[in-house]
Amino acid sequence: MKKTSSNKAERLNKILAAAGIASRRRADELISQGLVTVNGRKETKLGSQAVWGIDAIAVNGQPIPAPPKEIYLILNKPFGYVCTLRDPEGRPTVRDLTERVRERIFPVGRLDLESEGLLLVTDDGELANRLTHPRFEHEKEYLVRIEGKLRQHEKARLEKGIQLEEGITATAKVKEVTSPPYNYSLTIHEGRKRQVRRMFERLKHPVIDLKRVRIGGLEMGSLKEGEARRLSREEIKILSGD
Repeated sequence: MKKTSSNKAERLNKILAAAGIASRRRADELISQGLVTVNGRKETKLGSQAVWGIDAIAVNGQPIPAPPKEIYLILNKPFGYVCTLRDPEGRPTVRDLTERVRERIFPVGRLDLESEGLLLVTDDGELANRLTHPRFEHEKEYLVRIEGKLRQHEKARLEKGIQLEEGITATAKVKEVTSPPYNYSLTIHEGRKRQVRRMFERLKHPVIDLKRVRIGGLEMGSLKEGEARRLSREEIKILSGD
């Protein structure tokens, strides 16, 4: 079921259709017939708007259902799982780890098959776009185990930007860590395909292990491998920028 935002005005016919009351065409008929009220006032003008979940909307005197709540989960993705809802090769997917959730949810951004760590799973397309679009510059922090040790000029190249096939990467933050088996932390705010691995490969330091531990202000914490939990309201506000 398509949802409307809890703080955004939408056309009444769209809201009634999303609430399962009628098709948009039939909803327009109900509005024209004066059978739809918003906050106790009849709305007969086609194109009228309201905020579902805030305005009191009724049809023929009966309040429409409340908007369904969006699903926000943080998942600790294990090695060997693909970030899709179905896999034609029969490999385990992140949907297998959230099978108790009946709503249609999808992963935000991707971690490749060999990578682990923090993955946000939701049904909120607006938030997904906000988190994946480069202009919002949400930081993503990764712990990596690489072959060898970075020299100072290599570290500087990572921080300044690495030339990849599709262009140079944005500035990054890199630091040495003592968190076995990982030996470096890399923080970026882009989301190119296999970007972290490709950046280190350019420096001849292939990534052996990779784990994402943070997206913006959202951290993995003590979540065990393969486990998922719902985000708190405070965490959702941090991600959405409210």
